[in-house]
Amino acid sequence: MASSPCSSVNFDSGLEIKTRSVEQTLIPLVSQITTLINHKDKPKKSERTQQAIQRVGQAVSVAVGRFVAVGEAIAVENEELKEEMGMACFEARRAGDAIAQLTDVGTAVTPPVDGRTTVFSDRTGMVKAARMLLSSVTKVLVLADRIVIKQIITSRNKVLVTLEQLERVSTFQEFVQIFSQFGNQMVEFAHLTGDRQNDLKDENKKARMAAARAVLEKCTMMLLTASKTCLRHPDCESARINKDAVFHRMRFALEQVMEIVTDARPCGETKVLPLSIYTGIKDFKSNVEGLREGLYLLPHQALSGQLEAVVERTEDFTDSAYTSHEHREGILQLCQLARQDTDQLITAWMEAQSLNAKEATEEMELSILKTCQSVYELRRELHKVAVGRAADLLKLHAEHLPLRALKASGGEGNLEAVAEYARTLGEQKEQLVETCRLLCHVSGTEPLEITCIHAEETFHVIGPQIISAAQTLALHPSSKIAKENLDVFCEAWESQLCDMAVLLREINDVFEGRRGDKRAYMSLPRPGKHSANLKTVKAVKLDAEEQSTIAKLGLELRLLTSDMDTEVEKWEDQEHDIVRQGQSLSSMAYSMYLFTSQVLTTIQRTQMPSQILLI
Repeated sequence: MASSPCSSVNFDSGLEIKTRSVEQTLIPLVSQITTLINHKDKPKKSERTQQAIQRVGQAVSVAVGRFVAVGEAIAVENEELKEEMGMACFEARRAGDAIAQLTDVGTAVTPPVDGRTTVFSDRTGMVKAARMLLSSVTKVLVLADRIVIKQIITSRNKVLVTLEQLERVSTFQEFVQIFSQFGNQMVEFAHLTGDRQNDLKDENKKARMAAARAVLEKCTMMLLTASKTCLRHPDCESARINKDAVFHRMRFALEQVMEIVTDARPCGETKVLPLSIYTGIKDFKSNVEGLREGLYLLPHQALSGQLEAVVERTEDFTDSAYTSHEHREGILQLCQLARQDTDQLITAWMEAQSLNAKEATEEMELSILKTCQSVYELRRELHKVAVGRAADLLKLHAEHLPLRALKASGGEGNLEAVAEYARTLGEQKEQLVETCRLLCHVSGTEPLEITCIHAEETFHVIGPQIISAAQTLALHPSSKIAKENLDVFCEAWESQLCDMAVLLREINDVFEGRRGDKRAYMSLPRPGKHSANLKTVKAVKLDAEEQSTIAKLGLELRLLTSDMDTEVEKWEDQEHDIVRQGQSLSSMAYSMYLFTSQVLTTIQRTQMPSQILLI
């Protein structure tokens, strides 16, 4: 993964930035501080520039003061953060005051003989103040992020309590009342977790969050119809099985969300993805190409062991009853070719070592190229088989014939026909589960691997749920609720097939190098010149005085920035670093205004009525 733009700054070792909004908000400050630290001492400037810089320094101090006031308000409302937040706010205020003092012409050192004032002459003081400002602001933002996590945990706990109440209800009236409350809680939870998902830096966590939220989304409607069916037919065993499976899956998805948000797993377990063929080949190829730089870093058996691990995983393809004889033979031949090329490479490698060579010989270089090519051909063949299988299955099941048959036979009360079509659906489920497993092997990225695993689990779970729903309808063919319940589960199956088609396209795009960068989501304003990229924020409940103060501060900072831009345009010599430093402070000041505005929005958001739909 590429290094973070913020990684060039020495943050407190205890701080870890996990969200894009915090990281992207800090980028302007990182840029400005880097400029301040690395600037050349060219202190001479005009009187007008002196005044502009002084005004910007004062604006920075005011903006920091506003930001700190919000941080202190957060500390008051959250006792567990009071001490840490208070210290971070104190350091930020002190740093802002220091910058204002260092840019104050009145406190500058004695002017030189040419009559021009020296500002920024105390370079060490400016560096110290700038570093303190960045560190303290980062800490305030990271601490504030804990509040978001706390909100998600609180929301999840509410959902769990209501979920338990729903599971125990015995009358329709009680169910309707509690489910209405549950729906509102799920809307709030969806909103909080959706924001968190989009804001996460870790792509694997983002994919896991998306999978868990997809389960909750689909299960919410399933829970409604499954519970209604169970209440209408309380003695029906298949209806109870159907309902219990939904509740179990919802609890599991809620637990997954908590693991992602809190970075914790039960009993200290670590979430590890099953090793895919793609990952195995990537690691093997990396070690093979690494021999060019180090002939003595790996034992010889390491390469052959890595390759054998990859070949062993290809058995998921070759042992499948759905793999054609032609494809099976092609995979086995490519595995054997990869073994031969690896053996030749190891022989050339050992010869180079016996000659005490410092770098790869020509023979060894040729073997490296051949080995990399053979494993690439193996990967391409596996990709072809997996993607082809998935495309054929999606085309074959586009008409959803088993689902239609189950609905029809269930509505007719024909239990024998339901059992027959249930076997057909079971076979289709096994094919889809196995195909998802093969796609996982060739997905090309870890987030796509996670999505493949989610698809596999979804088909594995929903298949039996459809069958139990169909059995319930067959036992009660005149029940409208049982029919509605079966429809909901069939729609979830069809939806997952559509998701699989999208997944298939994404895997193809990655393999063929067509993968584009997705548009980034930022819960805080994105960096840019002034307000060009400022995200529209929702209205918040602020009193008239506070609204006036914020608006006035924002206007003043815009005007100061405009003054600095005008001044710079008049300079013909672009080597005047002090001018660029003035621009830096101007941008920093406006960034601080944005920090304050956004944090105030975040504080007020939870007080507003939630009107969003479950995403």
